[in-house]
Amino acid sequence: MTAALVLEDGRVFRGESFGASGSTLGEVVFCTGMTGYQETLTDPSYHGQIVVSTAPQIGNTGWNGEDDESGRIQVAGYVVRDPSRRSSNWRASGSLDDALERDGVVGLAGVDTRALTRHIRERGAMRAGIFSGAALADEDAMVARVREAPAMAGADLAGAVSTPEPYVVGADGERRFRVAALDLGIKSNTPRMMAARGIESHVLPVSASLDEVLAVEPDGVFFSNGPGDPATQEHSIELVRSLLERRIPLFGICFGNQILGRALGMGTYKMTYGHRGINVPVVDTASGRVSITAQNHGFALEGEPGAPFGTPFGSAVVSHVCPNDQTVEGVRCLEVPAFSVQYHPEAAAGPHDAAVLFDEFTELMESHRAQAH
Repeated sequence: MTAALVLEDGRVFRGESFGASGSTLGEVVFCTGMTGYQETLTDPSYHGQIVVSTAPQIGNTGWNGEDDESGRIQVAGYVVRDPSRRSSNWRASGSLDDALERDGVVGLAGVDTRALTRHIRERGAMRAGIFSGAALADEDAMVARVREAPAMAGADLAGAVSTPEPYVVGADGERRFRVAALDLGIKSNTPRMMAARGIESHVLPVSASLDEVLAVEPDGVFFSNGPGDPATQEHSIELVRSLLERRIPLFGICFGNQILGRALGMGTYKMTYGHRGINVPVVDTASGRVSITAQNHGFALEGEPGAPFGTPFGSAVVSHVCPNDQTVEGVRCLEVPAFSVQYHPEAAAGPHDAAVLFDEFTELMESHRAQAH
């Protein structure tokens, strides 16, 4: 079945239908990961995005029932060059194509993803649509539909992927700490990573109030990754400010990093095409140590590595930076117990260089507990 990817600038890429047929709209972005497509597709941070895989062949290992990062495929659409015709992995319970069709995700295969990726790098991430079957129309009509779709800038999407009700993930073995984890689009592996360190995670909806967070009696608070524009998250930003005033240990990743930054008075901006992949280098500005990280973000904090800067909660510093483009990759408060990073230390498909940050969170909570007593 013929299908097409239509970009808002009028460029059209034609290929074959992959997954479900029909139409879908979203922001077209590219992901450079050569593995981990199941984790990518089920990551709530990709909600509202049409993901282009730069790796030419996708689907080799099929689909299994263990590696999902949420309850369903989250992407708005998926574009690949050469989908594997056969799944070859002992854990596979089905194919990628079947999983896309099951969750109603419209895809496109057989296109020149190298040319498409170069186009996005030059023109930037933009609104797009995939059309197949009865939805396939003349180019002008499809372009018009794409241009009527909402842009990612100003999009408030965290509520669409956050848990509707609180739930608890227990610690492995003896509980050492209790953490309130704000679900802005949390991935399944995050509570597992904390559980392995003796942390009991109370996962709360993005709408949770300060009283609901404090009712958990947390040793620390975690703000997760998630989709959309951080400037829309006034509730979460104000919640962070209230927690900083109470000096409760706080750790944020990805979207949580942007929310902490905005709570400290930093601005955010829309990146041209963002960072999406599992091979992004990050430099710790204090030690010079380089980590290879998994990332998925189209917005970033404004700031420069170097000297501390003032905030309403004392001094803070840009703690991490990307050497590729000098993007801010982390923030650390110097007078209150809070830090965050832009990347994903819980990356299930790897790399695992940054997993140590969860140990740093436990050390921060341990230190805070000792000071309190």
